Amino acid sequence: MNVGLLERLLGGDRVWSGPCAVVLDADAMLISSGPDTILGGGIKSYAPRYSTGRLEADTCCLLKTEGAMLIARQTSHKDGTGAEHLRQTVTVADIDHVVAVEFAGTDITQSVGLPAPPVSKRTEYRPGMLVG
Repeated sequence: MNVGLLERLLGGDRVWSGPCAVVLDADAMLISSGPDTILGGGIKSYAPRYSTGRLEADTCCLLKTEGAMLIARQTSHKDGTGAEHLRQTVTVADIDHVVAVEFAGTDITQSVGLPAPPVSKRTEYRPGMLVG
């Protein structure tokens, strides 16, 4: 991905951005297709996992001169006593391997000088669909 475009999307060089998803051209993370479950008798069954290059980030920071992007994540989990633990991780990615950056909402279009995309108001009716 072009480093100049990344700089505009993320708000500048060495600036932490808002939450986004970074897509890399590598299998960088394992994701489960569903929650893990505990079956009767104490046998634990794990949901299937698949590898992906899509990293959910709480914040990102572009290091333009180094050619890298810092991808920070924060997760919380409860242990057996009910105490909540926070885990923070930072992934350093080569910007030559960043394929896409996904943001929630359309506000990001303003950072590249574009208005928000129009909302399609076309209603689609399929055969057999009840209307009314």
